[in-house]
Amino acid sequence: SIPVEKRPGVEVSGSTLNKYGLLKIKALRVGKDTVLSQIIRLVEHAQETKAPVQKLADEISKVFVPVVIGLAVLTFGIWMIVNPPVDNPHGVTGITRALINMVAVLVIACPCAMGLATPTAIMVGTGRGAEMGILFRSGEALERAGKTEVVVLDKTGTITRGQPQVTDIVSVHEGISKEQLMQTAASVEKGSEHPLGEALIAAATEMGLNLTEPANFLAVPGKGVSAEINAERVLVGTLDFLQENGFDISPIMPAAEEYRRQGKTIMAVAQNTEVIGVVAVADTLRTGSKEAVKELKEMGMQVIMLTGDNLETAREIGQQAGIDQVIAGVLPEGKINEIRRLQESGKVVAMVGDGINDAPSLAQADLGVAIGSGTDVAVAAAPVTLIGSDLRGVVKAIALSRKTLKTIRQNLFWAFFYNAILIPAAALGVLNPMLAAGAMAFSSVFVVTNSLRLKKASI
Repeated sequence: SIPVEKRPGVEVSGSTLNKYGLLKIKALRVGKDTVLSQIIRLVEHAQETKAPVQKLADEISKVFVPVVIGLAVLTFGIWMIVNPPVDNPHGVTGITRALINMVAVLVIACPCAMGLATPTAIMVGTGRGAEMGILFRSGEALERAGKTEVVVLDKTGTITRGQPQVTDIVSVHEGISKEQLMQTAASVEKGSEHPLGEALIAAATEMGLNLTEPANFLAVPGKGVSAEINAERVLVGTLDFLQENGFDISPIMPAAEEYRRQGKTIMAVAQNTEVIGVVAVADTLRTGSKEAVKELKEMGMQVIMLTGDNLETAREIGQQAGIDQVIAGVLPEGKINEIRRLQESGKVVAMVGDGINDAPSLAQADLGVAIGSGTDVAVAAAPVTLIGSDLRGVVKAIALSRKTLKTIRQNLFWAFFYNAILIPAAALGVLNPMLAAGAMAFSSVFVVTNSLRLKKASI
């Protein structure tokens, strides 16, 4: 979320944003050799190697249908033996009775309820998900969510907002309050296009401060800015920037060192001849991130942060969010390898992300969840998309999936229960085909009604 300074001779990746100044580059790799092409290949490979979930109903039907046909034939044969045609002068009664009982077995065993058990629950579940701002691209994605054991979260733009915000303001000048410090610093940044400057202006606006137009504005790339505010010289920038301009930064060093330890970016402020304070800026947690992590843990999930950011910043964000396991400094290839490592250990893994770098791991994971505000590549690679940016949507998606899977199991149980009870009755001649048809229809109605209960289930 914080711009990285690049110097002559350093590599930059395609799709990187140049915030200011003229950027002169030499293309070292083009076409299929670019970073984006490599990411696309990783996504395609992950999608090709991902095994589909086998439907439980399909597996049951493979065995159930031939068994029922066999039972029907066996019923006909037994009734022909028990009540043979020769018992009747016309030779009709025995065959008729055997046929009626065989048909009754076939009718009552018609697997309509079994066939409806899974699709009706998934249809209602995906519809309920859409109402909650969770888009499942397939029934397979809905099923997989409920089996998740490990949730891997990207940091920037997923757990955090993805843009810097002012977190701390310290004034070391007795005559200058925090509000005055912010007013002065933000007034200088009115002439800047830097994200850190935009963060200062946003914070000052939230505090209701009136900003002054800067005069003689000067920006030094990668270091800071200077300007005149009410005829007074003001500098805002890095500690090195102030030192290079002859300022003593020792008064703000204790606070600066503490904020650095927390992984925050330091902006020192000097006015006239002395340093007057320091402002700390960081990418802050999204609303609901901490609560989402807590709820995922309560659901029995292992939660891991996987980020390309530096370890110090990642650990600080992980601590704030309540995440114990943090893996930092990882490139796209590294992310997909970490997902594979978890899968090879026998875990069902869900990956949540928003950026281009997350696309390969979203495709590789058993369940990819894209933040709706993320990049198109990430959204395209993930079978689940959260319309909003609240991580609590992941909790709801998993909870909805678990309820849907529970409903499917209930449907299959009752469908099988009806058959288990009534097939013997039909075979014994107690149930005629008309009653069997009514019972079979009732089992289908029961399954559909049970699935519709998902619309009112509390998630």
